[in-house]
Amino acid sequence: MKGSKSPPRLRFLRPIFSRKDHFVAEKTKGAPSYGAGDITVLEGLEPVRVRPGMYIGSTGPAGLHHLVWEVVDNAVDEAMAGYCTRIDVTILPNGSCRVVDDGRGIPVEDHPQYPGKSAAEIVLTVLHAGGKFGDSGYKVSGGLHGVGVSVVNALSTQLILEVDRNGEHHELEFRNGGAPQGKMRVTGSAPRGRTGTTVTFTPDPTIFEDVEFRAQTILERLQIMAFLNRGLEIRFADERKGRETKEAFKYSGGIVDYVRHLNNSKESLFRKVGFYEQSEDAQEVEVAFQWNTGYYESIHSFANGIATIEGGMHEEGFRKAITNVVNRYARKRNLLKEKDDNLEGNDIREGLTAIVSVKLTSPQFEGQTKGKLGNVSIRSLVERATNEKLADWLEENPKEGGQIVAKAVQASRARIAARQARDLTRRKSSLDGAGLPGKLVDCSSREPRECELFIVEGNSAGGSAKDARDPRVQAILPIRGKILNVEKARSDKILKNTEIQALIAAIGAGVEADFDVSKIRYDKIILLADADVDGSHIRTLLLTFFFRQMTELVNNGHVYVAQPPLYSTLVGKEKLYLRDDAAKAQFLKEHPDHKNDFQRLKGLGEMDFDELKETTMDSTKRSLLQITVEQAALADEVCSILMGDDVPQRRHFIQTNAKDVRFLDI
Repeated sequence: MKGSKSPPRLRFLRPIFSRKDHFVAEKTKGAPSYGAGDITVLEGLEPVRVRPGMYIGSTGPAGLHHLVWEVVDNAVDEAMAGYCTRIDVTILPNGSCRVVDDGRGIPVEDHPQYPGKSAAEIVLTVLHAGGKFGDSGYKVSGGLHGVGVSVVNALSTQLILEVDRNGEHHELEFRNGGAPQGKMRVTGSAPRGRTGTTVTFTPDPTIFEDVEFRAQTILERLQIMAFLNRGLEIRFADERKGRETKEAFKYSGGIVDYVRHLNNSKESLFRKVGFYEQSEDAQEVEVAFQWNTGYYESIHSFANGIATIEGGMHEEGFRKAITNVVNRYARKRNLLKEKDDNLEGNDIREGLTAIVSVKLTSPQFEGQTKGKLGNVSIRSLVERATNEKLADWLEENPKEGGQIVAKAVQASRARIAARQARDLTRRKSSLDGAGLPGKLVDCSSREPRECELFIVEGNSAGGSAKDARDPRVQAILPIRGKILNVEKARSDKILKNTEIQALIAAIGAGVEADFDVSKIRYDKIILLADADVDGSHIRTLLLTFFFRQMTELVNNGHVYVAQPPLYSTLVGKEKLYLRDDAAKAQFLKEHPDHKNDFQRLKGLGEMDFDELKETTMDSTKRSLLQITVEQAALADEVCSILMGDDVPQRRHFIQTNAKDVRFLDI
């Protein structure tokens, strides 16, 4: 995404390879004894290089970009502390990344516990070293473990640290996984009295699968950081040849601008964006909100600038309080009659877009991923602030308040109708016996962990897939045409759709609020559609359904996309399959004389079953793409753009991001 001009691209897909490495411990006669000498001690930064996934999640694209986040997060911490106003992130022509901030600069004097070594060197070479553990360095910080920038150093072939502090410019270089090249030294005066830190690092190609940064991924993350830190300017530049670009983000409205941005792809219920904030006892909360005419809630929470994708106490306090406030308002205004039941939280939150951002001195995150916030005190603060400030906002904005209640009442009626539809579906299932859709060709295994469900478009393709499958662990569910676009429909209409009923019954774990991912009948739900425009549309409709109606199915990594080839060709007597036009172009580059015996595979239904098995369904040969949602707010926005009514915006999104399609299966 570039500024407010173009929407971001959802990185839905990441690769899953069918080849697996098996490590087998064998007992043999006369094996050496196991003693103290067999215990390996990893020192310094060695553990990071031996097990990088423990620190950055993976050595794929996500892990590579995690290095950028670690360095940028340190600069953002300086901004939250009130010392940094601008951050510059640059991809250099050689592929390295440079992050510059105008904060205080990492301390450069000798560390009292390590005589002869600067504090800056310790921060870069010792795990769990930083200014975020005591009370003096940072009152508020997203990085609490002190492993961030040292991990970046460990996984780089070169890192250059520059610090402007006390009127002097200091430099220290590290190479080959974090080894300092000498001591921190003064190389001149700080330009114009500047203070701050510059980190330039080159990812190690022996660690990462690919060391090429993706500009769009970095831009998306930087924009969110700018939204969350009102007034902070973040600049980005890509200086690689042929990709030169510059972008800057700065939002005076902070999270108010963020809500307005997220709802830009939807039809707002009213123009105003509500906002309130409150602070006490070294913790604070900001909330921005606006309703739209859609049917899904979009509540995104953050703690100290970290996205808490699993929610936590702050989000819990907001959800509880908003239900109470709106019901009290509706009763007071006589918008709910005395005989009417209270509105449920789901009714009130239908169409709500909200950002809940809290800052606190000692956040209790669950795990290194910081996915959930556990501080009970922040729940109380958010709840009190919402009870008071949201109630005031509704009183001051009676027109908007009436619209909120009216929409919630409609949602309540639809919820009751949807419940009746679910009950009817359950009754039908019990009458049918097993309750499985008649067109499902099930597998014989009843162990979900080894079972796969292929969702195939069309009966002819379904027939080929049936013959090509492994009947013990692979099930086939043919669907007819394009399913209902759930982005434009309420639950009651969705649950009456025949194809969606079949999907719900086959997966066997319920739907919406009733969905229980532990009850799924198949570990892998694989979308198998033609490699053409219609196939892409069908996949998008199905992905939208799973993301909106069975969210945990996506969050837990159970949804995949099969990759049937687009072309086949003969090389001698061997038949070769090419996945797409890019693969064809690469093949022609390597075989320039091989231009005319290509065959365009028109559709799954036209492939022989053995051809479909060999290219797409055989688990030892196929390639699957796993669906993941890295940023919920981004996923929500992209679903709204692609499946909504704003045709010009959708066209702009596709045109802007078409060039990046090659990144779908990095």
